[in-house]
Amino acid sequence: MILVTGATANVGRMVVDELLALGATEVRALTVDPARAALPAGVEVVRGHLGRLSAVAGALTGVEKVYLAPAPSSAAAFSRLAADSGVRHIVDMSGPKGEHWQAVEDGVEASGVPFTHLEPGEFMANGLLWAPQIRAGDDVLDAFPEVVNAPIAQEDIAAVAARVLLAEPRTGGSHMGRSYVLTGPVALSRKEKVREIGAALGRPLRYVELTGDAARAHFASVMGEHGDWYLDGLAALASSPQPATSTVHDLLGRPAMSYREWASRHADQFR
Repeated sequence: MILVTGATANVGRMVVDELLALGATEVRALTVDPARAALPAGVEVVRGHLGRLSAVAGALTGVEKVYLAPAPSSAAAFSRLAADSGVRHIVDMSGPKGEHWQAVEDGVEASGVPFTHLEPGEFMANGLLWAPQIRAGDDVLDAFPEVVNAPIAQEDIAAVAARVLLAEPRTGGSHMGRSYVLTGPVALSRKEKVREIGAALGRPLRYVELTGDAARAHFASVMGEHGDWYLDGLAALASSPQPATSTVHDLLGRPAMSYREWASRHADQFR
């Protein structure tokens, strides 16, 4: 039995689909809203969330493996429950080491349950921050045009998680104790990402750089209280660009999804 936590969330929901596509027959999904999750027939659904551990304990009965959604505040307590329930492998989604996601990895490791850490960087889905502007016209106001990273599609994170969860015991050991840095296939600047979205939509987009107070005011209007945090992260990235890794290709035997393909798949959200 495999328990998928956060099964209503974007990545968790995709993990369920990937597991089924790979032939898993015993999948249990933990979700706060079973109706909204619209989980496929054959998936055992348990209502609950990681922040309410009294509901989680029952969901762990008979579970051998867990996909753990990123919940820094409850990861340690959940992992202790998992250990007490006899779980033999936790595959968690966290983030770059040393950042606030570190609490997820630390909590899992402290439980003593064999683990695999998935450490994605920025999601391609963050490009949807530009969607309202692109729906309204061809100008995209943004900041730090030359900041480079290698964003990853959430679909690829889910595919890796499912593959690791379903590894046979004799081969699964190669994943135990491993940390996988997950990125897209190439590193791109923010200006290049806007260009790739335009190419996917079949129309040219114009990147307009904002700086200083204008940038902060713009991101506050788009992201509210998280605007300054996001801008500060971009400033930090400017001095340490993120390179692409081959991890997705190595684990799945196929290339990671490109930014243009991701934009093509989500084109309706930009139109």
